[in-house]
Amino acid sequence: MWFLIKGTFWFSLVLVLLPFIDADSSAKLEKGPSVEIGDTFSAASEAIGYVTAMCLEKPDVCQKGAETFVALGHRAREGARIAYQFLDTQFAEEAPAQTAALDQPLPEAAEEADTVVTGTVAIPTRRPDRKG
Repeated sequence: MWFLIKGTFWFSLVLVLLPFIDADSSAKLEKGPSVEIGDTFSAASEAIGYVTAMCLEKPDVCQKGAETFVALGHRAREGARIAYQFLDTQFAEEAPAQTAALDQPLPEAAEEADTVVTGTVAIPTRRPDRKG
């Protein structure tokens, strides 16, 4: 879920910053509405405060919203898989030698190389005693 939010943020930021590269676009935008950074941060903090208050007031709405974002994330992942398969079928005809090399087993020298393990390490922490 956070991946989608962060991805949307960065994509939007790129779209906002692209007109600064082109001089013609910068000239057109000078005549348009202006944005002040202070007002933008103020509006964003008020929106976050509003959503936080709504979650405190009605937690079931936030729970359903989180479930919706999880479902949308699964659909987005499946859509990405379908897009990858489509692109793979379109471009696989142009370079069959590259895909054939991927189907070959690894050489023995590579199998004897050091093993790399990735993952998450859980660090045990002490929880406060609950006296009730």
